Amino acid sequence: MKKGLLVLLSSLLLSTASIASENTAKGLNVIITSEDAQTQMMGMVLSMMTLKQSKEVNMTLCSKAGDLAVKGMESPILKPQDKSPKMMLEALMKQGAKVKVCPLYLPNASKDESVLLEGITVAKPAEVASSLLDKDYQNLSY
Repeated sequence: MKKGLLVLLSSLLLSTASIASENTAKGLNVIITSEDAQTQMMGMVLSMMTLKQSKEVNMTLCSKAGDLAVKGMESPILKPQDKSPKMMLEALMKQGAKVKVCPLYLPNASKDESVLLEGITVAKPAEVASSLLDKDYQNLSY
């Protein structure tokens, strides 16, 4: 009887621990600054996996990664998906990811908002800072 009670108690503790460790985050805040296509793609792939788990993705593109947000700018096709980071970005947006460019990107690239893909806006620093400090989201930076 004692042994059975011990097994039951152990099982209860293990199942409670697994429930407590379940990720309850609402989603990801992803900041991509790298111009490296493989690094950009990793951010896109993990963002897509997050959306597939019914979580939210807030993405901010800065520096050379901001080029992904510009109409007509291309990025290289990568294996094994045979897609480019830009193709993945567009797919993410169709799945509901919110994408913005850093406010420094456009003026320093000698561009204005008219060059951005539909649905991409310019980030407001106070909103990005608030998102990054929100404990309901995990932060990734590439």
